[in-house]
Amino acid sequence: MKKRLIGALMAVAFAGPAASTGMAVGNVSATTAAPRLAPTQEQAQTAYLSAQLLGRYHYKSVPLDDALSEKIFDRYLKALDPERLFFTQADVDSFAEARTRLDDAIQRGNLDIPFLMFQRFEARSIERLTYARDQLRKGFDFSLQENYPYARDKAPWPRDDAEAQDLWRKRVKNDWLRLKLAGKDDKSIRETLGKRYDNYLARSSRNKSEDVFSIFMNAYAMSIEPHTNYMGHSASDDFDISMRLSLVGIGAVLQERDEYITIRELVPGGPAARSGRLAVGDRIVGVGQDDKPVADVVGSRVDEVVKLIRGTKDTRVVLDVLPADAGPDGKHKQIVLLRDKIKLEEQAAKKSVIRLGDGASARKIGVVSLPTFYEDFEGRRRGDKDFRSASRDVARLIAELKQEKVEGLILDLRNNGGGSLKEAVELTGLFIDKGPVVQQRRTDGKIGIESDEKPGVTWDGPMAVMINRASASASEIVAAALQDYGRAPIIGEQSFGKGTVQTLVNLDEVARNDKRKFGDVKLTVAQFFRINGGTTQLKGVMPDIRFPSVSDPDEFGESSYDNALPWTTIDSASFKPVGNLRDMVPALQSRHASRVARDKRFQLLLEDVAEVQRLKASRLISLNETERRKEKEAREARLKAREKLEGSDGIAALRDDGLQAGERSLAADLAVEKARKDAKDVLLDEAARIVADVAELQGDRTQLVLRNDKSRQATQILR
Repeated sequence: MKKRLIGALMAVAFAGPAASTGMAVGNVSATTAAPRLAPTQEQAQTAYLSAQLLGRYHYKSVPLDDALSEKIFDRYLKALDPERLFFTQADVDSFAEARTRLDDAIQRGNLDIPFLMFQRFEARSIERLTYARDQLRKGFDFSLQENYPYARDKAPWPRDDAEAQDLWRKRVKNDWLRLKLAGKDDKSIRETLGKRYDNYLARSSRNKSEDVFSIFMNAYAMSIEPHTNYMGHSASDDFDISMRLSLVGIGAVLQERDEYITIRELVPGGPAARSGRLAVGDRIVGVGQDDKPVADVVGSRVDEVVKLIRGTKDTRVVLDVLPADAGPDGKHKQIVLLRDKIKLEEQAAKKSVIRLGDGASARKIGVVSLPTFYEDFEGRRRGDKDFRSASRDVARLIAELKQEKVEGLILDLRNNGGGSLKEAVELTGLFIDKGPVVQQRRTDGKIGIESDEKPGVTWDGPMAVMINRASASASEIVAAALQDYGRAPIIGEQSFGKGTVQTLVNLDEVARNDKRKFGDVKLTVAQFFRINGGTTQLKGVMPDIRFPSVSDPDEFGESSYDNALPWTTIDSASFKPVGNLRDMVPALQSRHASRVARDKRFQLLLEDVAEVQRLKASRLISLNETERRKEKEAREARLKAREKLEGSDGIAALRDDGLQAGERSLAADLAVEKARKDAKDVLLDEAARIVADVAELQGDRTQLVLRNDKSRQATQILR
């Protein structure tokens, strides 16, 4: 498909973009203002070429006209100001002329309009954050009865600056109250919030022309269909790295803290960890390449520093480091590291074992958690013996679980947003003998079937698949196939509903560029269908046993998009189910309901879900201290109840301290993350009990079949 697209586009006449004509947006004009950020010639060419590609080869044919321009306009505004806190209605009205002109901007290669809109956004950001900073000197009266509308994505724009300032006053008041309820005094609150707003301002000043262009191009691409995207060079590199789960670097996770790039984590076995000279909390203040001078990176963005540190295997990188325990004027140290291949194990498949019961009746249930369907495309293409992939890793983990004599298996696909289609098919094949896994309908209407061609199964025992609202694409293919085959009950929430196929087209290949200039376009070229003929598009996969959910389908998932492809059906593929879930699910549901009604941890979870749904429904939060203290006491009571059930380790770290990530000490930040990771997974524990029920029910049925077979044999002998 990708080669056909590239070959066809070679014939497109590539005209250069029009010269700038000084288009105006409201009272801001490219000819009268001196913008900090401006579009480049390459970006104009990229926009034009992307439009040719999307107009000719996208699965959903949408002309680039005034109607689409209006959708791009609205989506661009939403991308810039999703909570409607910066622009006013007057700003939006002043952009009115641009509403039907963005299609012309793309086709003619003149991107002044979106950049001028961004220029206005930057100006408003400075105004709002400066105003927020000023509020810290005044203090607040928390005895008043007023609310902060914290969820404003569907609210009207503030009418004018006065209304916008009142929103920001309430926002700052809410920030202050959270810290006050956490026990901070006024001086500490002023320092914390002052630094927070200063950091927001500093980040906004570090925006680049390519950031503006990417936001605008994604507003265009996603106005056609939700899963169509423009990917600049950095995004494309990150996508490749995430798919193969490896990169060449030093093996350190970095983050911005104040003005410094700080080491957050050292990857075991990586060059940084092996050196023994770097520690968590160390600050990188300079980076040098081989024999070139070390460049100062204080105040840089983390993505810029990561680019400097990544490189070719076995090349040198020099780090100028301010140790974690040194003051701002402390002694630096220079460290030379040799870049090496780093495996990103956080995204790899993992296994664990849940033990249910004690003594002779105890059961062991294996869990395989898969965060993404990864595949080292290049390694597979080269024929590497040990190339990395999700299905190969899962097969290995299942073999290890068999050695541990587990009696059932959970395939945990919660929060798995998809990945390689080939890996989804091969992973499904670990649990069925042979047969179709998913159907695809292409742009031309032709339907193809992706099948597991390998005979035999890796796991033929009792199992279940866990999904949630964030399980999408390849996750839904696997869950749907195993559900259709009757191989495993699906447990959890309704899945995301992404039933479309994307391909990645390198625009530089299309334009035959020797050097990278244009980036990539990810466009939708087909739609997935289940082997039973339905589609996972829009409706997703419905669980056989439903767990409580905090996700709102109107706000998260395919159904939250206004331009998603519709749900539809085609003919069923030819396949033979290997089990009958319909007969088993009622018994599983009955046992589950009876069990969770007595499970105090599960009931506490239901209370949490109800509280989250109540807050979402109100979209308001009180700024009255007395009311907020009552709410805080109720949350504390629920946490104490958990402490009694689960023990106190790590629970205290989950209490609201009013701080954001990066405002605590690094050790405290890491403790919070560890507490979240270590918190007992009530849903996973219940899923394990359901799998134990599956094992028991399947065992009973097997015994019944054997007894019936013996009876029939006895009857035949008597005859």
